[in-house]
Amino acid sequence: MSPQEAPIIVGIDVGTTKICTLVARVEAENKFRILGVGIEPSRGMRKGSVVDIEATSKAIKRSIDKAERTSGLEITSAQVSLAGSHVSSVNSHGASGVTGGVIDQHDVFRALDAAKAVSIPHNRDIVHVIQRGFSVDGQDGIHKPIGMHGYRLEVEAHIITAAATSLDNLEQCVNAAGAEVEAFVLNPLASAEAVLTETEREMGVVVCDIGGGTTDLAIYINGDVWHTMVMAIGGNHITSDITHGLSLSLDQAEKVKIQHGHAMKSEIPEDEVFRIRPFGDDAETEYCRQKLAMIIEARVEEMFSYVIQEIKRSGYDGLLPAGMVLTGGTSSLPGISQFARRMFNFPVRVAQPENLLGMTDQLYDPAYSTSVGLLEWTVLMNTISYEKDSYRKQMYDETVSWSKVIDFLRRLLP
Repeated sequence: MSPQEAPIIVGIDVGTTKICTLVARVEAENKFRILGVGIEPSRGMRKGSVVDIEATSKAIKRSIDKAERTSGLEITSAQVSLAGSHVSSVNSHGASGVTGGVIDQHDVFRALDAAKAVSIPHNRDIVHVIQRGFSVDGQDGIHKPIGMHGYRLEVEAHIITAAATSLDNLEQCVNAAGAEVEAFVLNPLASAEAVLTETEREMGVVVCDIGGGTTDLAIYINGDVWHTMVMAIGGNHITSDITHGLSLSLDQAEKVKIQHGHAMKSEIPEDEVFRIRPFGDDAETEYCRQKLAMIIEARVEEMFSYVIQEIKRSGYDGLLPAGMVLTGGTSSLPGISQFARRMFNFPVRVAQPENLLGMTDQLYDPAYSTSVGLLEWTVLMNTISYEKDSYRKQMYDETVSWSKVIDFLRRLLP
């Protein structure tokens, strides 16, 4: 597929709390016209991983059916989001010789292929290989080496892997719903495509996507991904705390969190109350909103303390002048950005998808950053795939040519 074409693209965001299927067409200036939307409550998922194949398959199928009905198009394949604590990452180094004296895209692909040659356990699969930076003939700090003169190209790459069984289970669910998986995309990478600015990527920023079952991190420095992490803690843990603290059902606790929740107890007046019927009671009961905020604040503080630990563990905590971009459904919780600024002591903003056309009523919300980001990622991958196909064709042609020469020489031998 040529990058100049404007194909119909599909993304399926399989989350712990919701499944969102989007069908879109790329229009001028890389804007998306949303043609179909299918949003369905998630079933059979826990902390980003499949725990019930049949339930997850049915939920994905319902989401796809809704997107097909609203778009009038049949969905046969899609980019699919990936999360879960089974995801891990490692940094690697690769190098290749420059064939023509001037670096081209093929030299970059060869260096990245060399970086992929790392020892990966047999039960894990490589999901992404992402460049972090290049050096040419020993000169470091090169971001875009194409067109430069040199003899040796080296690349620092960020390699993301996932448990093979978890990938197989999720792929089986999508296949059972009637679609093929074009590629898996890690949640924070997709979200970053939808919410980050180029300035933030260059300066140094961390994307924190807080979903229902996981909190996903991606650190960008000098325009590229330098570190990723998925932690098995999210908004559902806040809901569970409210369930136990106020003796409510899970549905009631989620409703209370959305309608009355706040991440900072100090911002709520002591006499402010709300009413709801407790689990097992016939009459409504009055609750102190400050107590609710206290429950939420404790869990948010724990969540962000894990984020701080992970950022420090990465070693890049001093390289983030652009601070943090919060997204994901839980980032809509009132007071959470102020609380984050207080804990991290750097700039924090809450972001959502922008520049959409068509059926966008529900999508201008942080909860759909990953869903929209899958569309952005698809366009990016289509361009790279086109270049890789050209590279593979050249390599094949060169191999065929050399094989013909070898056959000819063999015929000359006695």
